[in-house]
Amino acid sequence: MEVEVSRGSGGLNLEAIPRRQWNPSIVRLPSLLERGPAIEQFRSLRSRVYEARDIRPIKSIMVSSGLPQEGKSFISANLAVSLARHKNSKVLLIDGDMRRYTLHELLGTESHPGLAEYLAGKASAEQIMQRQEETGGAQAAVHNALSNLTFIPGGNGGDKAADLSGNARFGELLRMAAPHFDWIIVDSSPVVPVSDGVNLARSCDGVLLVARAGITRYTVAQRAVAELRAANVLGFVLNAVHENPQTGSYYGYNSNKE
Repeated sequence: MEVEVSRGSGGLNLEAIPRRQWNPSIVRLPSLLERGPAIEQFRSLRSRVYEARDIRPIKSIMVSSGLPQEGKSFISANLAVSLARHKNSKVLLIDGDMRRYTLHELLGTESHPGLAEYLAGKASAEQIMQRQEETGGAQAAVHNALSNLTFIPGGNGGDKAADLSGNARFGELLRMAAPHFDWIIVDSSPVVPVSDGVNLARSCDGVLLVARAGITRYTVAQRAVAELRAANVLGFVLNAVHENPQTGSYYGYNSNKE
């Protein structure tokens, strides 16, 4: 795909964004499919997002949850893909969970350099962005579905993630990217155990919270909303509605992958 050199706010050069080979997981990205109940659910979510934008200007949306393992990364990635497949919308997907970044696994690509390196001043915006390398044959259909998606992985924030998330460079990154994209979707850390997501939410136009059916407690959902009281909470996405409720206690945020 040919990309024109475009220099907008902050001088972002779209042509300088590297292309990398992606090997997306169809199982974890059902929005890549052409039909089925899962893709219809994400189309419905996409419609709700457009409705929210009809009420007030919205471009950047942070997706978070109260606690880990509620499906926020799954929702973030599939919402971004669904938006990118609609009306040729250009979408920037950012993995803002710099402690346990997982979006690169769904797309089947590298996790570095990423947001953490940009916020630390170690990489430019173009260096942390990536697009899918052009492919043919059996992979052509998948490539076409992802052709409007640009991705920023999490990088490695580690113990510095809280400080990095409060860095003013995140807001600058969104302002720089905004003229070039129709939507910016940001996956963040859960807001109850750590403050990273609350920090990132200050720069986003809206927030979607994810709750897992049969798992998320009402008190946890209330706490998540309270943590984001200064943000524009658009609503909740109820994930895994058809799954059987699971038992067991929550684990520490840094000990398990979502």
